[in-house]
Amino acid sequence: MPKARILFVDDEESIRLTLPAILKMHGFDVRTEGSVSEALAAIKEDCFDVLIADLNIGMPGDGFTVVSAMRRTQPEAVTIILTGYPAFETALEAIRSQVDDYAVKPANIQDLVHVIEEKLLHREPHRPLPRKRVATILRESSGQIVQEFVKQVREFPEIIPLRLNDEEVTDNVPGMIGELIGVLETAEGAFPDRMGRSAEHARTRRAQRFKLPTLVSEYAVLRHLMLRAIQDNLLALDVSNVISDIVQIEDVSGRQLREAVEAFTTTRKVAA
Repeated sequence: MPKARILFVDDEESIRLTLPAILKMHGFDVRTEGSVSEALAAIKEDCFDVLIADLNIGMPGDGFTVVSAMRRTQPEAVTIILTGYPAFETALEAIRSQVDDYAVKPANIQDLVHVIEEKLLHREPHRPLPRKRVATILRESSGQIVQEFVKQVREFPEIIPLRLNDEEVTDNVPGMIGELIGVLETAEGAFPDRMGRSAEHARTRRAQRFKLPTLVSEYAVLRHLMLRAIQDNLLALDVSNVISDIVQIEDVSGRQLREAVEAFTTTRKVAA
């Protein structure tokens, strides 16, 4: 019986030297790669029974890129993600929903070997997930984005003394996400004349005694969280439109920020 072939992908050299060697001792044939590009080339030129990929190969979430490529080209391969963050149960469940299984670093070798053998014994071709546009993913993730936004903004040192409640921290954020989704969902991706929520948000922040750099930092956090939501749902994305949708997000986010800065720095004159 031929040995099961494993593609092992991790950007940490020490792990590439140790874990594959141990897997070979357990009877597996292992090919090791250290980057996404190398992994994609390996998937293109070789056949594998199992993929074991670090969640973060160079950049956070890159492991899903490799999983996506493997599932498209070799749908019968077992996919396992390695992650170094065991405390985030919700994150681990999200990972598990997109791959066959996951292991927490440092991996217990006996448990990992058992998982591989069990998955190989009962493997079936992966059924493609329903493909979604970026706007749909953002709409479904908007509640989680807002919750994480509150957590991250509350950690800004300059925000702590203001003692804002969650509603005050959130302010117009759901509306700004909705504005962006609305642009993505229009057939032409057309911009409205004004992104009114951004200006309203900026004026509220000024009244709350925010400083301009803090306002700008908020927009950076929001943009990051939206892109992370996209990355977390990589396997469900309609890849034919993802580049244009992300470009649109950058355009809309940039315009929202410009209008917010303009509103924040403009003092309205009151008629006598």
